[in-house]
Amino acid sequence: MQGAITRVCMVVVAAILNHPLLFPNENTTIHEQDEDLLARMKEHQEKLESEQERLEQEISQTETALIGDQDSYGWYFWSALCLVIFFTIEVCRQDMIPAEIPDPVEDEDGDSSARYLSAKSVALDKDVLNNFSKTRFHPFIHETGRVREFIEGFADDLLEALRSVCDREADLEVEDFVGIGSMFESWRVSKPPMCDLIVPFSPPQPFRFQFQLWCDPATEIPLDLQGCGRIKLIKPGWNGTECLCGSTSLGDDMLCLLHNRNECEKLEEHTLVELLCAKNTTYLSKDQIMRWFQISVTKAWGQISHKYDFELAFRNLDFPGALKIRFRSGKTVVLNVTPAVQFEETDAYLISHFPSDTSNSSDIHWQLSLTVYERNLLKYLAKRLPTNSCHIHCLQIVSFLHKKQTALTGRSAFCNYHIKTALLHLLLSKRLTMWQPQNLDHRLRDLLSFLQQSLEEKRLYHVIVGNPRIPIEILVPKIICSAEPINLFRPLVLQRHVYAKMEEHFQEMVINASVLVQEYTPHFSNGHMRHEFSSTDQA
Repeated sequence: MQGAITRVCMVVVAAILNHPLLFPNENTTIHEQDEDLLARMKEHQEKLESEQERLEQEISQTETALIGDQDSYGWYFWSALCLVIFFTIEVCRQDMIPAEIPDPVEDEDGDSSARYLSAKSVALDKDVLNNFSKTRFHPFIHETGRVREFIEGFADDLLEALRSVCDREADLEVEDFVGIGSMFESWRVSKPPMCDLIVPFSPPQPFRFQFQLWCDPATEIPLDLQGCGRIKLIKPGWNGTECLCGSTSLGDDMLCLLHNRNECEKLEEHTLVELLCAKNTTYLSKDQIMRWFQISVTKAWGQISHKYDFELAFRNLDFPGALKIRFRSGKTVVLNVTPAVQFEETDAYLISHFPSDTSNSSDIHWQLSLTVYERNLLKYLAKRLPTNSCHIHCLQIVSFLHKKQTALTGRSAFCNYHIKTALLHLLLSKRLTMWQPQNLDHRLRDLLSFLQQSLEEKRLYHVIVGNPRIPIEILVPKIICSAEPINLFRPLVLQRHVYAKMEEHFQEMVINASVLVQEYTPHFSNGHMRHEFSSTDQA
């Protein structure tokens, strides 16, 4: 009897472990999986039926040999248990088939295959890419120099007027601007020209800023705010100990000559905190600073507008530094002026926002900008690259594809900063001799593949923070070098729909890459160059 029971248990275990739905074959296609599954199910069903008949015969023979009703009831129990187990397997089979074998979804062209293309297999012709780069981006070289010269002169004039409208004793002190972005890194790709400026400011004397970065062990900042920091407005002796009248027992006929002045200073301090800091804190508020900045820029432009023959307007009220210059000819220049706080005596800045990033909604957490170090790194590497290296063209082409794909399918969280970060990682990891101009097609595929892999792995690390490959000549602050690397995709991964749209945007861009390059490449006919532009070229 014990042997028969053991056999029944072994049959049940074997049926469960060998069930075709328990370990599906993940490497087969949907149709192959379907046919193989049905064949295996039919085979197992026949085996189970024959085994059940054999077991029933053994059970019937064993029952005749058993003595006592108690043993008979035990056999009935085991038979019922086997039926329940087989019935459960059958029910699970009905539930699992739709989940394991989904119906293929066809796209608009009737193709049931997923819209995925490996960046390594993108068809890119070397001659077409060279012709595309020369005709598409070279005309910007001279125009960029003129626009940059104009913007630098206008920004100096605007900031000087801004200083004149500010109260030097009770207002923020505005310092000289710092140019960043494609216009100042010589990889502009499209019209209208866009210039990004950082405008540092500092508190009036005797106040100063105290910084609390995310990488400081003594600072508690949420994980989704990596790369951010708080700015505390402090004043030496703010606790009132500078005057002895508050801690010394003076006679009734004694008068503190400083007391009245201290009361006035405390009132000014309270007013400054309300003007610059978040409510009930001494931490600098981004909203308060942006409001102050918008008012100050408006007043400054009112003082100098008569000197210029163009219009200046705010493009986005949510970002007061987003300006647009419109000339009488209809030409425009986009200007992003971002207020910032210089981190100690370094080229790092804590800024209110990145123009392409709206994920940080905290009012007191400022984002760390290391774009000056990135610009210096790009210059440092460019001096060591081969003559006429293809790295800038790689950056320009992918940025151009991103812009055109945005015009086709709409905006996403993917931005040019991600592209530049990926390029810098490749420049640091590959031999510099591999960036010869004749290798443009190979390096372009490498850049697209790096971005594609980063999106699949959901991580793209900041090129400066915690990167041991950064040359010491770049002079990155020690606290930034020793910090843990920052995943630029982390805040986006937490927003699933945002990240899914970004992945879809990039995949469509890869699929359309060769078509877009061909479409916007000049074609030669009868010795004359002509352009074939689509409506998206005007975007």
